[in-house]
Parts: sequence; structure tokens; C-alpha cells
Amino acid sequence: MPACWAVFAIALGLAASLSWGVADFLGGIQSRRMPVVAVVLGSQLAGLALGAVVVAVRGSAPPGGDFVLYAAASSVGGIVGLTAFYKALSIGAMGVVAPLSSTAAVIPLVVGLASGDSLTALQASGIALAIAGVVLASREASDEAKGSAAVAKGAGFALISALGFGFFFVAIDRASDADVLWAVCVNRTVSVLLLSAALVVTRPAVGLKLTDMRVLALVGVLDIAANGFFAVASTKGLVSIVAVLASLYPIVTVVLARVVLHERLHAIQRIGAAAALAGVALISVG
Repeated sequence: MPACWAVFAIALGLAASLSWGVADFLGGIQSRRMPVVAVVLGSQLAGLALGAVVVAVRGSAPPGGDFVLYAAASSVGGIVGLTAFYKALSIGAMGVVAPLSSTAAVIPLVVGLASGDSLTALQASGIALAIAGVVLASREASDEAKGSAAVAKGAGFALISALGFGFFFVAIDRASDADVLWAVCVNRTVSVLLLSAALVVTRPAVGLKLTDMRVLALVGVLDIAANGFFAVASTKGLVSIVAVLASLYPIVTVVLARVVLHERLHAIQRIGAAAALAGVALISVG
């Protein structure tokens, strides 16, 4: 493989990580100002619009087979993941929530093992490290008077988001075998329909402003752009390297939370967050 393509793949992997990290930070900020379902719907609408334009310009017909079922199933996992993730960001520290959510990488690995794949030493170490990181990052400072430690706010929703994202990865991977762009387009379409129905049923007070619409549109564009960066990078470079670079997106969210929101974590939470991220990296490179 030419060296220039390897460098290009690395750059795209980092671009995917940056895009996902910024999108998560902006989505988390919006979730503190308006209903989570509206935030997810707004970002999904923007992603759908961009994806539909790309598919239309390309002009190819949708593939046959059962890809639609897997693409639709991926939307359910994605909605659960995003809704729980933004809810966690709205009530908890981003420095805790983002690393916990990134442990979604464990789910595809488990599914692969159930399908007959083998577990490498690096992946086994990554799982152990990620689990230890989750335990540490999820703990608030201990209450010396009571001799106990509480679960960090948002940790439960963050772990639910990890499950949702994990199943999304598995389903979208199967759907993308037929056609990546059509899989993403169907995924976004089903997501928008389901979220619109949820918005009609719950009828939350949205109070949407023009500024909010712009931010949500940016979140959607960044998210789908990151998907594209990762897809192209995986075809131009080593997937093992690209996957690790792309999985570093929580670091971007954590840094933005620290710089912009002046968010502080307890020492044990910082250690846990770092361990969770390191575990995800080992799982990806394994």
C-alpha cells in the first residue's frame, strides 16, 4: 500500500474522531436546553437530508436482499443509543459519560465471538481494562460520613447508550455489506419516522429557536461526515489503525467539556475514563 494512502487514511481516521467528538459535545449542550427527543430528531433530519442528496447524485438503485431489515434494525439501536447518550450528557459530566458510552465496542466483539471468532490477548486485556474503567469512572466521590460512594449521574444512561450503539454497529455492518450509502439513508429515514412519532406522542415543549436549528443541523452534518470519513479511511488504510484513531472521539468531547465548560472530574473518575478509553483502543486494534 502506498505511503500516501496510509497517511491519508490516518488523517481521515482522525477527522472522523474529531467530527464525532464535536458532534457529541454540541449535542450534549443542546440536550441541556431542550428535550432529548427533539435534539436527536433534529440531528437525524440533517443527516438524512445530506445522505439523501448524496444517494440522489450518485443515482444508483437500492440493492436487493435483506439489507433493509438490518438497516432498519440499526436505526432502533442508534435511536436507543443516541437518546440515552444525550440524556446522560444532559445530567452528568461529559468526561464520565463519553468514555463509558465508547465501551459500545465490546458488543460487536461479543457478537463476533458468538459467531465463531477468536479472542486475541489484546482484546481480552481491552475488555478487562474497559470494565475496570467503567467501574471507576461511574463512581462519585465517597461520602466519608456514610462510608460509601454513589453512582455518578448519567452513568446508567451512558451504559444503556453503549448497548444501543453496540447493536447499531452490528446491524449497520450487515446492512453496509450491500451498499454503505443506501444503508445509512435507510437508517436515517427509519430513525426520523420513529422519532417523529415519539415527538407527536410525548408532545414536549420544544421552544426551538433559529440558533438551535443551526446547531442541530451542524451536529447531524458532523455525524454523517464522520461516518463517511471512517468508511473511506477503512478502505484506504489498515482497519486496525483507523478503528483505533476513530475510537478516540470521546477525548475530543472530554477536552471540550474541560476547556469550554470548565468541567472537573475526581481523580478516580479520571483514571476510570482513561482506562475505559484505553480498553476500547485495545479492543479495536486487537
